[in-house]
Amino acid sequence: MPIRTREWQLAARPHGEPTPDDFRLVELERPDPADGQIVVRMLVMSVDPYMRGRMNAGKSYAARWEIGETMKGGAVGRVIASRSPDVPEGALVLADAAWRDVAVLDAAHVRVLPELPGIPPSYHLGVLGMPGLTAWVGLFRLAEFRAGDAVFVSGAAGAVGSLVGQFARLKGASAVVGSAGTPEKVRWLTEEVGFTRAFDYHDGPVADLLTAAAPDGIDVYFDNVGGEHLEAAIGAFKEFGRAALCGAISGYNATEPVPGPRNMFLMVSKKLSLRGFIVGDHADLRGEFIEQVPPLLTSGQLVVRETVREGLDDAVPAFLDLLRGGNTGKMVVRLAQE
Repeated sequence: MPIRTREWQLAARPHGEPTPDDFRLVELERPDPADGQIVVRMLVMSVDPYMRGRMNAGKSYAARWEIGETMKGGAVGRVIASRSPDVPEGALVLADAAWRDVAVLDAAHVRVLPELPGIPPSYHLGVLGMPGLTAWVGLFRLAEFRAGDAVFVSGAAGAVGSLVGQFARLKGASAVVGSAGTPEKVRWLTEEVGFTRAFDYHDGPVADLLTAAAPDGIDVYFDNVGGEHLEAAIGAFKEFGRAALCGAISGYNATEPVPGPRNMFLMVSKKLSLRGFIVGDHADLRGEFIEQVPPLLTSGQLVVRETVREGLDDAVPAFLDLLRGGNTGKMVVRLAQE
């Protein structure tokens, strides 16, 4: 018999900041799985800043969502029916099929996850998933981090930024400075996560705040924010500074082109390297990442925090809150209890 699902669809393309009217929750009937397919009950889904770009009509590195299409993103679920010998019933799987409670999927399009004692399924969407690998790739490959480097991270209290700072500290950074959007996030970074210094970017010009936090300058910048933060980092760099450009959330809802840094001439005199990247181009580092990060997690050397919202109905509010900085650590939406 057909499988009933609840799914979020894109109802309209936003102009500026998205609103709830840009989304629509529908009930659909999906056919029984064919040979090679599985039925997955979603346990937890991810909302991520990059999803804002998928709402636009223009070309982006991730395929855009079409009007009336059920949206996609990372989710972890349990297989409740299988017509594939490769993915048995009961398996825990990672799929690009978030924004719904149940999905009928081709078995070839999911990855079977290991059952890790004491590790919540949601960690496969955060510290052990795309955000964790993004932090690893950006810091070690793109920014070419070396022991003794002074590191600055924008959006430091988010899923990626909080891990960048910890990886740098654990690998011998001389200083780790972060920016965040609330006093509570600043305290979390310095008192629990292990950042050397942190500041609330609302407290003044970012360039002044960064100079006060890193008076000797920085060697590495991991950029999640862009705009004023990128300009401040360029000003604070020592010679041969390196930046990994991961995101620019400060401009995601802009309706006009965002001005670039006004001090780009310093790239020449300081001999800087600024490199943008998409984590999907660096899948060859996943083996190294999976080898080194889980032991840091199980030993307690990594601090992980999640902002958890409950139920599929709360997926859109969670996403909108994420774009406004309403998360500390990884934002996830729990869809079902095990």
